[in-house]
Amino acid sequence: MTGAAVDLDLRKLRYFVAVADRLHFGRAAEELHIAQPALSRQISALEHDLGASLFVRDRHGVALTDAGRQLREDAGPLLASAAAVRRRVRVAAEGGRRLVVGFRAGIPVIPAQRAFAARHPDVVVEVQRTDGDDQAAMLLDGRVDVGYLRLPVDETGLRVVPLYAEPWVVALPVSHRLAGKEEIAEADLAGETVVWHGDPSTQPTRHPLSDSGLRARGVDEKLEHVAAGRGISFVVRSEAGFHSRPDISYVPIPDLAPDEVLLATTASRTSPLVEDFVAAARATAEITAECGTVGR
Repeated sequence: MTGAAVDLDLRKLRYFVAVADRLHFGRAAEELHIAQPALSRQISALEHDLGASLFVRDRHGVALTDAGRQLREDAGPLLASAAAVRRRVRVAAEGGRRLVVGFRAGIPVIPAQRAFAARHPDVVVEVQRTDGDDQAAMLLDGRVDVGYLRLPVDETGLRVVPLYAEPWVVALPVSHRLAGKEEIAEADLAGETVVWHGDPSTQPTRHPLSDSGLRARGVDEKLEHVAAGRGISFVVRSEAGFHSRPDISYVPIPDLAPDEVLLATTASRTSPLVEDFVAAARATAEITAECGTVGR
């Protein structure tokens, strides 16, 4: 079938992903609630459609071929795009005009939302909190239409627009020797125990300390450790504003590379509403950055 046009069957593609992720036909069949022989037939049909073997099956088990690895890499964005189409069609069928905006902690959406509403007063703007491990996935599968992101992020399938840079501060217990300083250098923190967030995107990309130390599940838990004197931690300036508390001192570290705030949409989708929100976000980026400092 080399050279012929191939229409990918999304159901077969989902079956393929289930097997590729588990490398076991029996477990994949159970997860999909179909019989194993039926699953094997669907995979064979997909291999015939593509003109390539996707799996090596022998007495040692199941493994992906080079073609299978390539298809697994490409399958995620394809299935996410299909899911996004279904969601948008469903919303349109319900007669609503809606835009869902994803945002990371500490990034205000209101400035862009107000500017967008001036042009589209009939569109309902909903906001959805995202985290580092799902900020790209929620865009690709259509749960959000446009998203405020923080680096690092896998930009595959996304169109990314830089908005502004945000400085880091160090969170210290108020009894710390450096608490209350106007600013400090990264070298001043040598030897300190650090409380890290489990999400690597919530720490500076360049810092003076090792990655060893305490791990926390969120900003609130991280700051509880700091307040108890178990270590220091890093937060971006806007998070410091939103988490102001009397037992913690936030001190700027000018020589740490700032955190980049981005706006992203899916690369495959064009929409007047999405484009107008992107324009509103770019026009209000400076206001958004300033809003993030409120409370400091």
